[in-house]
Amino acid sequence: MTMERCVKLSAAALFAGAVAAFAAPGAYAQTETLTVAAAPSLKAVFQHIVPMFEKEYGAAVRVEYGPSQTQRRRIEGGAPIDLFLPASVEELRKLQDKGLVLSGKPRVYAETSLVLVMSAASSALAVSFSDVLPNGSVRIALGDPTTSALGDITARVFAKFDPSYRKHARLTYGPHGGEVVDLIRTGKADVGVLYRVDAINNGGVRIIDEIPTGTYAPVQFAGAVVSTCRPESLQIAAKFLDFVTSPRIQKLMIQYGFDPVLSHAVTG
Repeated sequence: MTMERCVKLSAAALFAGAVAAFAAPGAYAQTETLTVAAAPSLKAVFQHIVPMFEKEYGAAVRVEYGPSQTQRRRIEGGAPIDLFLPASVEELRKLQDKGLVLSGKPRVYAETSLVLVMSAASSALAVSFSDVLPNGSVRIALGDPTTSALGDITARVFAKFDPSYRKHARLTYGPHGGEVVDLIRTGKADVGVLYRVDAINNGGVRIIDEIPTGTYAPVQFAGAVVSTCRPESLQIAAKFLDFVTSPRIQKLMIQYGFDPVLSHAVTG
């Protein structure tokens, strides 16, 4: 048995044992605040979800929002994070491959898509995605592929259309979706690419096109308890993950613009 395999088995056994030890209702030993690293796309809906959870479970929750790749690297560096909820299941798979996930396979609970947006205040004519990419005169704002899951996914999609797009497209980058919106709002970009859920929840932009279906797999939001979770937080972290992935919370997320998890969604 390889060392990596031993680490994964040990982590899984630790997680299962800790949760089982507190299985009885009301047997919580949580004395510290649960720390959740989450994608900025979750901020709007979490303003509703987190108070619900705190009221029902009597636990304090602190959510640290940030680009998913940046958050994943923080966990790899040992940052005190109990639960990771990135905007791409791929970020969790990278941690899983290193034995840094305690709760088994990442659990997908919502989806979204990529859309092309422009300023809501702009009087310019709307353009399509197929018109924008080869047009060197259009300034395009994208997520930074080195920090955000949005940027990484967008770069892979653009590369499918045109492997050399970086050579002729006028690109400017923001570290996350909020910065992409700011680049458009301040006139530093004509259009940008966002997650559909972010565009819906931001009055500063309007959707003008959706990245063609079949170009990429749906953007899957997933969660997992990670290796940096403190022992005293293991049970409540698992409960929060159950809560977020429950049918009633998924219905709430749809109200905030997320797409439901389709039957083809995978977590392996």
